[in-house]
Amino acid sequence: MRLRLNWQNIGIFQLRGGGRIGDARPVKILLIEDDREAAGYVAQGLAQEGHNLSVSHDGRDGLFRATGESWDLLIVDRMLPGLDGLALVRTLRAATVKTPVLFLTTLGGVGDRVGGLNAGGDDYLVKPFAFAELVARVNALGRRPHSMVTETVLRTADLEMDLLARTVRRAGAQVQLQPREFRLLEYLMRHAGEVVTRTMLLESVWDFHFDPRTNIVETHISRLRSKIHRDNGPELIHTVRGAGYTLHAAA
Repeated sequence: MRLRLNWQNIGIFQLRGGGRIGDARPVKILLIEDDREAAGYVAQGLAQEGHNLSVSHDGRDGLFRATGESWDLLIVDRMLPGLDGLALVRTLRAATVKTPVLFLTTLGGVGDRVGGLNAGGDDYLVKPFAFAELVARVNALGRRPHSMVTETVLRTADLEMDLLARTVRRAGAQVQLQPREFRLLEYLMRHAGEVVTRTMLLESVWDFHFDPRTNIVETHISRLRSKIHRDNGPELIHTVRGAGYTLHAAA
């Protein structure tokens, strides 16, 4: 969809002087966006993050390239010439193409988001956006294997989560968590080593697709930190200033 963007309103200026966000591996991305100016900004910013970008400006061409090559991630606009984004993704899923899809669009209503996810999208980001938010979502989706293997036990350093028994242990000692704290920690562990933003946590842990203007995330992160930080062991949950949070063992 045609949208006049500049470096400021998509947040790329925030990247200048800040360096790369996180330490994710390069992701091979096909960006399907008809606005050439916006596509250029996004492609340049993600290339600066170390990712490999190709761009298609038409829905039919995007579908052809998405099915004809191997990609780690597709970033798709909703309103495209030739073939709209929803139809494109439905066609991919019908053809059993499992490449993760991030919708990047101006259509930001709850119904629009639900429609995108129901069509087979894996994530949904509304324009205008903070560039740090886009990078975090790209890093999270780009590291997801195309054929998902069901995990029952998650591990980071000496922290272990059993998804079937619904238990958490740190260095062998059980950690008692409330259901929401368990869900929050599960999300962090599934994205261990990645930067996850406040918005991503609100959407995935609380099912909020809007900002409730409260410190609910910060409060739960603080409680979770205190529960899994045992006997002065190394901190596992780290705040990434201006971006979000990440879970990893200190180097």
